[in-house]
Amino acid sequence: MTKHMILRTITRSQLHRPVLLPALLCLMLAQAVHAQGLTVPGASRSSPSLSASPLTGSPLGAPLAPPMTGAPSAAVQATQPAATAPSAAKPSPAAGTRAKPAPVDSIVAVVNNEVITHQDLEGRIKLVEQRMKAQGVSMPPVEQFRKQLLERMIVDKAQLQLAKETGITVDDLFLDKAVARIAEQNKLSVQELRNQLEKDGTPFAVFREGIREEVIMQRLREREVDNKIQISESEIDAVLASSAASGTTKQSEVNIAQVLVRIPENASPEQIAQRRQRADEALQQLRAGAEFGKVAAAYSDAVEGLRGGELGWRSQDRLPQLFVEAISDRKPGDITVVKSANGFHILKFLGRRDAPATTSSSAFPAVQQTHVRHILIKVNQVMSAAEARRKLLDLKERLQNKTAKFEDLAKVYSNDLSASRGGDLGWIYPGDTVPEFERVMNSLKPGEISDPVESQFGQHLIEVIERKTDDVSRERQRMAARQVVRDRKLEEATEDWLRQIRDRAYVEYRADDVSAG
Repeated sequence: MTKHMILRTITRSQLHRPVLLPALLCLMLAQAVHAQGLTVPGASRSSPSLSASPLTGSPLGAPLAPPMTGAPSAAVQATQPAATAPSAAKPSPAAGTRAKPAPVDSIVAVVNNEVITHQDLEGRIKLVEQRMKAQGVSMPPVEQFRKQLLERMIVDKAQLQLAKETGITVDDLFLDKAVARIAEQNKLSVQELRNQLEKDGTPFAVFREGIREEVIMQRLREREVDNKIQISESEIDAVLASSAASGTTKQSEVNIAQVLVRIPENASPEQIAQRRQRADEALQQLRAGAEFGKVAAAYSDAVEGLRGGELGWRSQDRLPQLFVEAISDRKPGDITVVKSANGFHILKFLGRRDAPATTSSSAFPAVQQTHVRHILIKVNQVMSAAEARRKLLDLKERLQNKTAKFEDLAKVYSNDLSASRGGDLGWIYPGDTVPEFERVMNSLKPGEISDPVESQFGQHLIEVIERKTDDVSRERQRMAARQVVRDRKLEEATEDWLRQIRDRAYVEYRADDVSAG
């Protein structure tokens, strides 16, 4: 495998941001996460602030794997577990009086062949309530909130099932490093982080598994959405022409909040009418003076709904064109409604500000390049992933003990064509490599060697040699413009993909008070 075999034309920029502790209580609800030993970004791609969520998140891919349809499995249909009998060692409250049975968990929804229980739902409600309180977002009516949150859990469950079917996993070692990184960012030890979480009512095991699920869903979205967005050369030309035409004028950024009422795929006229009515209900509440964040938490199907619906400050070229046109003549505080293929969007224009002035020559700023080398061990029938990891850990130990040189080990052990060069991949631009490789590479300091990193090519041991900044060439300007187009398309593509995931899942509600509205 040559350097160019692992290069990608472009990938979204990797932002390395600190995680704020109050937001850790809602990891399993955020939409995007960065991975092994890396900075876990604050919120999804569209999140307004670092405190919104410590994991991402955050959004037309090729056809999905065949959905699991039909009735749920026999395991799901089984009766609820019997109540635990009172201990014989404890006397009954009164002679001749039957002891009250211990409460048992119940099923509130079936998603394909798995269930969401009452305990699952109540636990998620508690976590989200804590986060909304920390962010100052008012709670919506309880029953609306329960239904909305259950729908979010159904979509998450369907994503995790698809990830499992297609072999996406996160091992415990990977997870331990992610937890350690979060603790470090909050200037805590892992034990101190654990104590803080449990003091706030979040079991550490729940927190840890929430990270695992978010990483899995992020990897799934990268494969099913990010890597399949199509960008034409004419779209890139349009961005470059717009940048050149702007000259030295300041570029504006806008902040928008939205309530998305999603329309099912291939919806009937009756279904569309029902969703329109739901959007009208939300709009009426807003026009009557209701708090936008509260309405978003109760009605929005978008990933940012449970954090108030705010998208955050963005340049207009990174927003869907539909949104840009809708707010072009609006004043801060104005509310408008637009319809897309994904549903009805209630948009609130929060404000506009000037971004730093740029000239056409600096519209695409200098970028950082990384000089990197690696040792690749491919995984196959002879070499398992676990054996490859052990081998690379042995090699890392030799390097740390200074009993061998990286280039010598690469020439002997690496399965990559770069082995003849001592594993040297040369100078790498952002977006040149697959996301898993780039995230870890970006987290390393010059001279630092990573732990084994898994990618579609196998297991890597990565060393950063040095870094530099470089003025953007014409080729790199086109790559930057491509990223602008990708960012613009990404959110809409993710919403469309999540809608497909939800519509293709078999869902059965087992509790009347949480059935879909």
